Amino acid sequence: MLKFINTQNAPAAVGPYSQAVLAGNTLYVSGQIPFVAETMTVAGPDISSQTQQSLKNIKAIIEQAGFEITDIVRCTVFMRNMNDFSTMNSEYQAFFADHKPARAAVEVSRLPKDVLVEIDAICVKC
Repeated sequence: MLKFINTQNAPAAVGPYSQAVLAGNTLYVSGQIPFVAETMTVAGPDISSQTQQSLKNIKAIIEQAGFEITDIVRCTVFMRNMNDFSTMNSEYQAFFADHKPARAAVEVSRLPKDVLVEIDAICVKC
């Protein structure tokens, strides 16, 4: 049985999808763009503030589902410009500290609402 996760502490879905779906002990978090939940506006103009906000949104969603950051097993980072990788990576590392989930990072030609970054996550409760 699937459970659809929704929290007001992360931006509402801007399309026909859920913030996350819980399937058994695995949580699939939809790609999070750097929108501030309260205003549905982009967190800032730079990759640093946008990465921080995307990760903050993921944290809000996984906590709503009863998961923790250390339950994240994989992320995908979509960036508009791979030249921003180093800055994004610094924010990502600060967020995860010693926890190191598997990850892919790819450059894409365009993201929703013309943001600089989008991040999704998969969590598992062991």
